[in-house]
Order: sequence, then C-alpha cells, then structure tokens
Amino acid sequence: MCYNPPVKVSEIGEFSLIEHISSLIDKSNKSKYCSGQKLVIGIGDDAAVWKSNSGLQLLTTDSMIENVHFNIGTISWEELGWKSIAVNVSDIAAMGGLPCYAIVALALRGDIEVESISQMYQGMISLCDQYKISIVGGNISSSERIMITVAIVGSLLGKSMLTRSAAKSGDLIAVTGHTGLSMAGLKMLKHGLSCDTDSKKVLREAHLKPVAKIEEGQVLLKHGVKAAIDISDGLISDLTHICKASNVGALIEQNKVPVHQILLTYFRDDYLSLVLNGGEDYELLFTAPSSIMIKLKNALSCPVNIIGRITRDAPGQVMIVDDSGNRKTSVEYGWEHFKSNP
Repeated sequence: MCYNPPVKVSEIGEFSLIEHISSLIDKSNKSKYCSGQKLVIGIGDDAAVWKSNSGLQLLTTDSMIENVHFNIGTISWEELGWKSIAVNVSDIAAMGGLPCYAIVALALRGDIEVESISQMYQGMISLCDQYKISIVGGNISSSERIMITVAIVGSLLGKSMLTRSAAKSGDLIAVTGHTGLSMAGLKMLKHGLSCDTDSKKVLREAHLKPVAKIEEGQVLLKHGVKAAIDISDGLISDLTHICKASNVGALIEQNKVPVHQILLTYFRDDYLSLVLNGGEDYELLFTAPSSIMIKLKNALSCPVNIIGRITRDAPGQVMIVDDSGNRKTSVEYGWEHFKSNP
C-alpha cells in the first residue's frame, strides 16, 4: 500500500503556498459575484485592484510579528509604528497609487505599557501625516507575542497602473536608490557590528524607518512605465516575481548594480549577497523601453540605475553576468517565510 505523507508548509515555502491558495480561490468562480466582476487584479501583485464608481481602488495588507519581523530589543516603539505603516504604503507605491485609509489590528501582551502603545501610534501618525493617510479603525486582542496587521486602501488617479505582469522583452531593468542597506542594518543590530556614527544612522533608518516611494511611483506611471515592484524580498527575488508574472526572463549585469559605500566599507565580504538578496529595501524595481528610461533619469529626484534587460529566454528566471562576463542562473533568493533566512 502506497502512503504519501502530508506536505508541510515548510516544504513548499511562502511563494508556493500563495500559488496554492490562489488556485483554490480561482476555482471558487468568484466572477459570479458582483464584486468579482469589478475585480481588476487579485492575488499575485503588490495590491488588489478593483473598479469603483470613483475610479480604481487599491487594497493591501501586511503583518509585523514579534521575533519574526522585529525584536523589541532592537527597535523603538516609534520605529515599529512607522515601519508597520511604511511596508504597506510601499505596496501602494509599487502600483503607482496614492494611499488613503489605514486599518490597524493589534495583538498584544498584557504587560505592555500604555505609553509604549502611544509611542507606536505616534510613529504611525507621523508617517500617515506625511502621506495624508487617515487611520480609520482596527481591532485589539490579547496574544503571547506582539502582532501588528495593517491594511491600507489606496486609489489610482487614472485608468493605468504599475503591475508585475507588464514587463516586455527588450525592456531595460532599473532600480531606484541602493539595495542591501536594510539587511546590512539588520546584521548590525543583531550582531552589534561597530560602525561610525553616520553609517550607523543610515543603516538603522534603512532597516527600521524605510521610506516608501509614493512620489517615484507616480512619476513612473506618468512617464509610461508599465511594470514595477517594490523590493521587499530582495532584488533578485522580486525581479523573479516580475519574470514569472510576465512570462519573461531577465539578464542582470552585476557591475551595474549600485553598491553603497557603507557596504563596501563594513560588509566587504558579503556586500554582493546583501545587494542582490537582501530584503526590505522598499526601493522600486521597474522595466521600460530605453526611450522612457532616458526621460526618467531626469524626472526622478532619486538615483536611478539601469542594471539589465528583459529577455525572451528562460521565462521566470534571472541570469546574472558577473565581472568576468560569465553568465549564471541566480539560485540565491532573499526573504521567504518558512525557509531559512538571514
């Protein structure tokens, strides 16, 4: 008698589990509902999109869980509040949208001081004020560990949006800012690495107070960019998401990927892994024809680096050209729940 043991979540990982859940939902024939008929994008992108009487609306949600996403010994309550909102706002930015409303659900231990929660909400309010977001509700429950779940509703000004599935063969691939700083900041906090004062500040803020690229997302959309994602799992991992969604391949030139001087100074031995596979940078990774890229370099106030191109070869895969001109298929990935992570 043949016996197949049950498959565990840890054996397939976060992304395969998402695909499995998505297939179950697709089989439910959601199009028979009025809400399903108005749906533009469901599971599989940075945010869901649907049609309303006032235009296209966005919805995204994310959780921050103690000892998974943060350690209360290395993050202030104000930083925790800021980051819990910022990671969601970044998803709205990746679609070219504007964030509007936030709902916050908390699971808390009973021994937490009220003043700590006040400081956390001050961090949330500070970021919400910056992007004109209204916190409109939520829920509170007891738990043995802290869990913060935020949902944000946003909107699109026009009928177009940035998606993971719009990359085309021949497009150039570009990234805003620098990657790897957030993961370097995490390593610094976890292992007590010694850095100069200015570098320590940059690394700490990169990891604990990320800045969502809302304005940059608007500029990309205005100039005709179609495909984008925010870098939350890691540059290679998130580019792979674009490749799979668009059924294309990608070729990255290693020497064109920007490397911050702090990484070269304090993380010389593993700076490349940090840049390619470190997550939680929340920079924008996008593709577009060369004619659009030329305009964007002048239109965006932040640094923009072209690091490769989209290809027809090996759909769903990212190839890297190293400094010697050798091509290799990327096998390292950034953050993925249920699998080994830094």
